[in-house]
Amino acid sequence: MEKKEYSNGEVVITWEPHKCIHSENCVKGLPSVFNLDQKPWINAEGAASDKIVEQIKKCPSGALGYYFEDEKQSQESEVNSELLVEVMPNGPLMVYGKLKVKMTDGSTKDQFKVSAFCRCGRSENKPFCDGTHKKIDFKG
Repeated sequence: MEKKEYSNGEVVITWEPHKCIHSENCVKGLPSVFNLDQKPWINAEGAASDKIVEQIKKCPSGALGYYFEDEKQSQESEVNSELLVEVMPNGPLMVYGKLKVKMTDGSTKDQFKVSAFCRCGRSENKPFCDGTHKKIDFKG
């Protein structure tokens, strides 16, 4: 799967489009960095690194991530061993932490930081959420 990176020389913003559920937390929370009207839509120079990291941590799908240039250590390695499961009203089941997901074909996929699992049953990216719940006005 595709992963894009944007750097300001200190922090590298990573974006995995296939994970995005289009919650728009990033755009609403830090529009100077995340702006859908610009190409590229991520401007790593748009805010201080600490503000960028703070906003990325609010990404519900894990599509956005980061690591520091000088550490070359991904945020994924910072996940502690405790898991948290959160049911989002009218949305996905969020699982925070490092986990292994067994797919229907028997393969496994390592997930880090946060994973959004479909609850509406209509995702084209099962078992993961693709944002379809918003289109079908899922309640639950």
